[in-house]
Amino acid sequence: MSLIDARGLEKRFGADVVLHGVNLSIERGEIVTIVGPNGSGKSTLLRMLAGALQPSAGSVQHAKGLVIGYVPQKLALDASLPMTVRRFLDVPKRQPEAEVAQALRRVSVEHLAQRSLDGLSGGQMQRVLLARALLQKPDILMLDEPTQGLDQTGQADFYRLIEELRVELDCSVLMVSHELHVVMSASDRVICLNGHICCEGTPEIVQSAPEYRALFGSGTHGALALYRHEHDHVHDENCAHDHAHEKAE
Repeated sequence: MSLIDARGLEKRFGADVVLHGVNLSIERGEIVTIVGPNGSGKSTLLRMLAGALQPSAGSVQHAKGLVIGYVPQKLALDASLPMTVRRFLDVPKRQPEAEVAQALRRVSVEHLAQRSLDGLSGGQMQRVLLARALLQKPDILMLDEPTQGLDQTGQADFYRLIEELRVELDCSVLMVSHELHVVMSASDRVICLNGHICCEGTPEIVQSAPEYRALFGSGTHGALALYRHEHDHVHDENCAHDHAHEKAE
C-alpha cells in the first residue's frame, strides 16, 4: 500500500478554488518534489497531505501508523518568550537527551543547542526544524520550501543532506519548492502544480514537457538545473495534457 494516497482533492477558500482534481500517491522510499508558480497551491496541497488542512472535496488516505516529519516553510515565534534550540526540541513532549544530541549532530548544528531560536539564521533554523522532524522517526519527511532564502550552495548542501537521510531512515521525502533553478539531486518524481497537476515525471521529463514550458518558459530561469547522481531506477512518466485553461502567475 502507498504511504499516502490522495484522490479527487479540491480546496476552496470561499469562492476561490485553489486546487482541484488532484490525484497522487507517495510510495515508500521515493523522493517527490512539487514545483509551481506562486499561488499554485503547493503549500496547501502539502498541508492537506499531512492532515493539517481538510480538503473541500476528495480524500487523503494514510498507511496505518504513518509517522510524518513535517518541516514548515517558517515558524512564527513569540519574541517575548525566548527559547533555546534544546528547549524547542522538547515541544510538545520531552525528548531523550541522547536522541536530541544525535539529531542535532546529524544535521550539523549540535553547537547551537543552547542558542536562542530568535538568533538563528534562516539556514540554521531550517536545520533545527529538520532535527525536530528526525526525532519523530518519520516514515515520510514533508518539507515546505526548506531552502527559501539560501544561496545556491546552501540549497545544494541541504538537498544532499535530505538525500542521505532518505537512505539512512528508509523514508520517503515530499518537498515543495518554488526555486525552479534547483531540483533535488535524487528526485524520483517531479510534480508540476498550477491549481492541479499539469505534468509529472522524472526531472528530465518535466523539463521538456509542454505543460511545464507553458508555465515557466524554456530559458535559463525556467529550466531545471539537475543535480543528479547515477540512477538505475526505472519510472513511469505521465504528463497530462490539460493545461489549456491555465495561465502563468
